[in-house]
Amino acid sequence: MQEIVAFRRCRIGVATSQRRMLLLIAAAIALIVPFAAKAQLVTGLQGGSGSAVGPDRALYVTESWIGRISRVDPRTGTTATFAEGLPPALIGLGGVVDVAFLDGTAYALVTIVGFPFGGNIDGIYRVDGPNSFTVIADLGSYSAANPPGTPFDLPNGVQYALEPYRGGFLVTDGHHNRVLRVTLDGGISDFRTFGNIVPTGLEVSGNTVYMAEAGPAPHLPADGKVVSFGPKSADVDVVAAGAPLLVDVELGRGRTMFALAQGEWDGAFPGSPAAPNTGSLVRLNRDGSFSVVADGLDRPTSFEIIGNTAYVVTLGGEIRKIDNIASPPFGTSR
Repeated sequence: MQEIVAFRRCRIGVATSQRRMLLLIAAAIALIVPFAAKAQLVTGLQGGSGSAVGPDRALYVTESWIGRISRVDPRTGTTATFAEGLPPALIGLGGVVDVAFLDGTAYALVTIVGFPFGGNIDGIYRVDGPNSFTVIADLGSYSAANPPGTPFDLPNGVQYALEPYRGGFLVTDGHHNRVLRVTLDGGISDFRTFGNIVPTGLEVSGNTVYMAEAGPAPHLPADGKVVSFGPKSADVDVVAAGAPLLVDVELGRGRTMFALAQGEWDGAFPGSPAAPNTGSLVRLNRDGSFSVVADGLDRPTSFEIIGNTAYVVTLGGEIRKIDNIASPPFGTSR
């Protein structure tokens, strides 16, 4: 803004034709760069965490502090309880952290509620009713019995994201640095193991898995990456890098890919969130870089895309609606 003011002050005598040319250039830039407006859709969620689009095209959001999953109308923001009674967060982290749908049934990911903090199961819970759940996979027991190759403090791990995959699920563990494959009958196996890269959000397209990496503390932008891999190859390809503390990744219209950066780490302790209002929604570019779609987000945790609109969930309990995220021909410029 300071450069614009200085430029205008020193060019008071500019010719009318030159002013017209500048206006034409500004208009052209406005057509090229999409305008992503942030609107507050929902407030008051109790520890917003993971999210999913349900079979009814509504948003489903986990409220980790109170063990609840809420249904949100993406048009009006009307919120209703979908399920409650899941284990809540015990230490300010964990609880019910993600939700996913498979064949019309909801499943919840619960973490950091077992040993050494509590007596519940760290795992995947099938939602059988508004207050009824069945544990289909004990991820904590598997993790403790099959420790990772990287250093760790919590034997049960810290599971982060849940994604449907080939009739079952993939689960990231940001503490044990791996992706688990889970079947509906409770089978658990290592799908991918990594060094200390802190895997977070997941997206699946066909046989390709896309994964966000937050990177090790202090979660520098260079370590914030989106990578891809498949079920048969050991190769892991970097799709894009350069955003601080990436926590989610999603495909939008025309296979345009977006990621969510929580922002500049607050440095309080390992696992603590970013500093307030430093998060951003970014678009992946073909050259492996990111372009900012919307910034100033307050500790975002996950997002979903419906049409050409992103719905961003925040730790503070908001859902932000960001319109027109994709460029032409897949979106409408303003």
